[in-house]
Amino acid sequence: MTTRAGASSPRFCLGDTALGTGAVERSRYDPRNPPTRLQSALVHPLIYQTIRAGMAPIHVAGLGPSAAVARSIGRTFGSMPFNKKRVSRAADRLSVAFPDMDAPARRDLVLASYEHLAELAVEFALAPRLLNEDAWVDYIELGDIGTVITELTREGPVILITGHCGNWEIVGYALALLGFPMYALYRPLDVQPMDRFVRRTRERRGLMLMDKFGAIQELPHVMDRGASVGFVADQNAGERGVFVPFFNRLASTYKTIGLLGLKYRCPVIVGQARRLPPVPGSARTLHHRLEVVDVIRPEDWDAQPDPLFYLTARYRRGIEQMVRSSPEQYLWMHRIWKSRPKHERLDTPFPPALREKLLQLPWMSEAEVDAIVDRSDQDRAWLKENGATRLL
Repeated sequence: MTTRAGASSPRFCLGDTALGTGAVERSRYDPRNPPTRLQSALVHPLIYQTIRAGMAPIHVAGLGPSAAVARSIGRTFGSMPFNKKRVSRAADRLSVAFPDMDAPARRDLVLASYEHLAELAVEFALAPRLLNEDAWVDYIELGDIGTVITELTREGPVILITGHCGNWEIVGYALALLGFPMYALYRPLDVQPMDRFVRRTRERRGLMLMDKFGAIQELPHVMDRGASVGFVADQNAGERGVFVPFFNRLASTYKTIGLLGLKYRCPVIVGQARRLPPVPGSARTLHHRLEVVDVIRPEDWDAQPDPLFYLTARYRRGIEQMVRSSPEQYLWMHRIWKSRPKHERLDTPFPPALREKLLQLPWMSEAEVDAIVDRSDQDRAWLKENGATRLL
């Protein structure tokens, strides 16, 4: 299959990072302290060898038995007394997202999320071996991705959005194995030998990892070459993010993605790799379906009064749709609503201009906007009562 122009080079120098080589220098934008001599010479290699040794039983036992053990470990860990507060807070987030769900069901769903996280660790360990050019079709189902293929074969970059739902790494793997190498932002691991191992195993399949530190400076160089870029875009973006709806509550969302979409006038594709239940009588143990939730094109935002707000709100809405399809495969432990908009932090009424922006979103009803305003008022009152500027 023909690859996209500018996206297939196995080695592309990106600022301080040489992608595709496995030997990567730290970005000059990395705020973390560099490792000490002792860490580089002894501690990090020891941790790396311990992790690799711990992965050996997974490779010997195979995915099925290892995943079953992992799920049991995940639920046990989530149920431990020291984890009670974290589980309780995750259940509180579920009460916002699914207000009709009772307390026992919310707690069970949080524990299922811990199972999912533990199973992901097993999948991440085995994916480089299982997902190759010959065997990937045995593990990944392709949903209705014809539109995606059309966009990926056109000239110019494409932005791919997913969230911490399903197996976000498999999205990039699948597209790379289809012949569309993908740059994916990630946070470099603190243990440098492990970081090099992760980069090396992912990049040999065409999933090229880009250091998130300094990405704002480096992304334009990548997209100028017509390369496609993937983001896991559901994390809290801080007080400077764009606050858009997520389960009827304002959530701080990255504006960089929207700004890149506007600048390059490129399609923004929202999708996920959702884990499917095992097929009865089948030996297939890794079973995911690649699903496209939304494709946002320049003509969609051109007619909007605030294109950046529209684009950001729409891709966040796509992530919400993914989570609703399989809430047990979402990481509810994340503080997704942590940062709060300025009016809540300053204890001032909901801004009329923001309410008008919400009403201008084509999919939002007046009742839904009223619900967001009401939730914002509750959050504002909680912040004031607790002398806080962030939610738990």
